[in-house]
Amino acid sequence: MKVAIQSVQDKAAERLVIECVAVTPTIERLRSYALTLDTTLTGNIGDRTYAFDLSDVSYFEAAGERVYAYARSHAYELKIRLYELENAFRDRHFVRCSKSFVINLLRLDCIRPALNGRFTAYMKSGEKIIISRQYVPAVKQVVLGGRQDGP
Repeated sequence: MKVAIQSVQDKAAERLVIECVAVTPTIERLRSYALTLDTTLTGNIGDRTYAFDLSDVSYFEAAGERVYAYARSHAYELKIRLYELENAFRDRHFVRCSKSFVINLLRLDCIRPALNGRFTAYMKSGEKIIISRQYVPAVKQVVLGGRQDGP
């Protein structure tokens, strides 16, 4: 594989072009990673608001009426619904795995079967997240290299 970098004068002219024979899971991961790079979110910790990168997020969790982004060593409270995050970042390797969780597949270590048709997602950060039966087929399809079209 050849890699080339070309300088441009205008930030708006920046782009990444991937030329390939076939869109493989590796190519899809590259595309997804590139899309997460300049995406910044804002969230609260207590009464302070912080900006953080989408690429740092391991997963989003809905707990009651609140939604949290777990990024590196912080949990940020967001002012957006879980389904809105799922829809906004579907093409960036974020996938719904239960009623309460949307995980970043680029931060996924492995998936193992659990009880009653469920699976457990082991994140690179050490967290374990249950993938409910309803979402197992969609998660498996995306993990095994297919494109995600919804649950």
